[in-house]
Amino acid sequence: EGTLKSGFEKLKDFPVPFWLAIFAEGTRFTQAKLLDAQQYAHSKGLPVPKNVLLPRTKGFVLAVKHMRSFIPVIYNITLTVAKDEPRPSMLTIFKGRPSVVKVDIKRHLMSELPESNDGIGQWYRDTFVSKDAFLDKYFCTGTFGSQEIQEIGRPINSLIVMIVWSCLLTGAAVGVVLWTRLFCTWQGLVITLAVLFVVTIIMQILILFSQSEPDMDSMPIKILPQDPMKEILLKR
Repeated sequence: EGTLKSGFEKLKDFPVPFWLAIFAEGTRFTQAKLLDAQQYAHSKGLPVPKNVLLPRTKGFVLAVKHMRSFIPVIYNITLTVAKDEPRPSMLTIFKGRPSVVKVDIKRHLMSELPESNDGIGQWYRDTFVSKDAFLDKYFCTGTFGSQEIQEIGRPINSLIVMIVWSCLLTGAAVGVVLWTRLFCTWQGLVITLAVLFVVTIIMQILILFSQSEPDMDSMPIKILPQDPMKEILLKR
């Protein structure tokens, strides 16, 4: 906590504009973690989530408490992928399979948040109840309702950066091979093959851990009863 406080205080005089991203769930979404979150919420009398995990409020409360004097707004960002779209993973990247990701952004003034720590934490939890209800609507209708949708297309800057780095890395790799003459001896060939084998194994492990689990509809997971507050939000 002390480290977070000192870090937040240093941001007050940060010389350039900045964004502070907080991943409220604190971990990757999986069906097993969702079931744990549902059981915990049910045992504590909290709204039972279906599409999100329970937010961890401590870091957010500290951030608001120490930065509300110089941070004007908070953006609540929700990312989702349609059920008929492939889930983004390293495997889909290698296969060249694109995924359409839809983003909903809500803007909140910092002045709208409560002053007390308990109030901030409750505001945060209520935001996730609304987020869960919003995703329920999206998965039922396939749209964000009447909200305006803006196509951002493919960012050119990211493509340029990728091309530049690819050229630099390829050139460096070719230079190393020519300098060391790896392919001129049996030892060099063996070392190269061994390195490629290790890299392949590591990539397979990363692919395994990056793949999303099957959708909720395809898994026999018991969904606990919905919370009345969430039912009200769904009807809005």
